[in-house]
Amino acid sequence: MKTTFLKTAFLSLTVLTFISCSSDNESDPVIIIDPVVQEDPLTTQNAATFMVDANAAKETVALFYNLKKLAKTKTAIGQQDAFNSFYQDAGGDSDIKKNTGYDPAVLGSDFMFITDKNNNNQADNWFYQQEQKIISDVKAAYAKGIINTFSWHLREPNKEDSFYAADMTAEQKAAAFKSILPGGANNEWYKKKLDKIASVILNLKGANGELIPIIFRPFHEFDGSWFWWGANFCTPEEYKQAYQFTVDYLKNTKGVHNILYAFSPDNSYTAETNYLSRYPGDKYVDILGMDNYGDFDNQGTAGSGRANAKLKIISDLAKTKVKIAALTETGFRVTSSNTPIANWFSTYLYDAITTNEIQVSYVMFWNNNKDGYYVPTGSVSNAADFKTYSSKSKSALLNTLPKMYEMPK
Repeated sequence: MKTTFLKTAFLSLTVLTFISCSSDNESDPVIIIDPVVQEDPLTTQNAATFMVDANAAKETVALFYNLKKLAKTKTAIGQQDAFNSFYQDAGGDSDIKKNTGYDPAVLGSDFMFITDKNNNNQADNWFYQQEQKIISDVKAAYAKGIINTFSWHLREPNKEDSFYAADMTAEQKAAAFKSILPGGANNEWYKKKLDKIASVILNLKGANGELIPIIFRPFHEFDGSWFWWGANFCTPEEYKQAYQFTVDYLKNTKGVHNILYAFSPDNSYTAETNYLSRYPGDKYVDILGMDNYGDFDNQGTAGSGRANAKLKIISDLAKTKVKIAALTETGFRVTSSNTPIANWFSTYLYDAITTNEIQVSYVMFWNNNKDGYYVPTGSVSNAADFKTYSSKSKSALLNTLPKMYEMPK
């Protein structure tokens, strides 16, 4: 837009100069060409037309609109299991709040335990207790104005013991993903898992009975092959079919209307065509995401630049398609043997998500635990680096996050 304005301004100046040189008659008309202003296609009235679910609940439509608008000025900061996973099992407030004094702007959760084969919906069952804890956290986050996003580490359909391909036989890996597709041997099994997810999401309600919006990113990091839904175990068309089936089943069969759907490969792509090779289509995706740990793994400025180039691809696509761009997972894990990288947050990450005029709505770090952390608490050596990063002008914790579930007046 800046280029268009400069060209137009130059043209206007040329016209004016020509007129002043060619005539001394003050009555000659002066031609002024106004700069072209590119209108934003997204409005509060038409937001739902750009979404997967044209019948989405109004708070969900507001979240879509506000995430899209937020990305123009800020990137919301979040963490997986922020209310439950702490460095050195410290408990209490999230480690982000321990460091900065403010809650995260995004809370990451997982459907893994909710859909586990051992979850029998009984009060004394550990998996059911995790389900209740997650539901409680999501409701508490929503009440504060925090954005909720869910991944799903779905265990493979044979024994349901693992989601990692390395734990499966060659035969299982070759057959598992295909088996959950319509007509496949495990399609009914898969639908039962989606039934459970639908039941949970439909019962996520706020204080006034309104449906709480969530972001759902099924079959993430599919361009790698560490998960059983990875690129080595299904064709692009099979992947698209599974993704489309998942969305259609939740939206149309189960009537769930409080989901934004995220498409989220890992960082293997370097061009738009690579990124879109398994893309299920605009009718099935609200958020164009990327998980990226590799480019930030002690790769310095070069890695930050690579990450920025990949984020620019999805940011540009999001502008064209009127979708939302996000860094759906990232981080550098610090442990007793993996020391912090100086200025990792305030320089390498911040530069990656802000340079080249890209628009990234949120960034989510993976969870902390007893033995390591992705987000520093207030007591470790890189605490100040995170605090500096989170207080920069284009960063947003909850204290600078606008109201995400209401349309602006």
